[in-house]
Amino acid sequence: MPVLEPLRPDHADAVLAFERANRAYFARSIPDRGDAYFAGFADRHAALLAEQAAGTCRFHVVLDAAGAVTARVNLVDLADGSAELGYRIAESAAGRGLATAAVAEACRLAAASYGLTALTAVTTVDNPASQAVLTRNGFRSTHGFRLAERPALAYRRLL
Repeated sequence: MPVLEPLRPDHADAVLAFERANRAYFARSIPDRGDAYFAGFADRHAALLAEQAAGTCRFHVVLDAAGAVTARVNLVDLADGSAELGYRIAESAAGRGLATAAVAEACRLAAASYGLTALTAVTTVDNPASQAVLTRNGFRSTHGFRLAERPALAYRRLL
């Protein structure tokens, strides 16, 4: 089971390196973050930490033995017992079960540590790997929609 570490200030360099190294890989299946994300990363990281401190979001990283980020797993917009799950797995770690295990751990934390009763998630239609991860973790598709002009699916899981 991967260890989901809460996002900390000292993760900034590793998170930025992860996002830069995997930008093209992520853009193949999810909308790109855009150049402004990278240019303003320090401010963005500080804002995420502030949201986490306020209790409205829970951001996590999974680190390898060298301290490099291999995954990010986030619970955002915590309200009324629910949150939206989002995750990114490094291309170098894809296809080895890390996403499935990390999402399982996030679901466990959501219920046991954060008191949540339901999670939602979205993925693009052309991302069958993400759809499989969600389905393996008990999420069920609720409806289709468009995400940044791409066909997408919404999912929900009761905890």
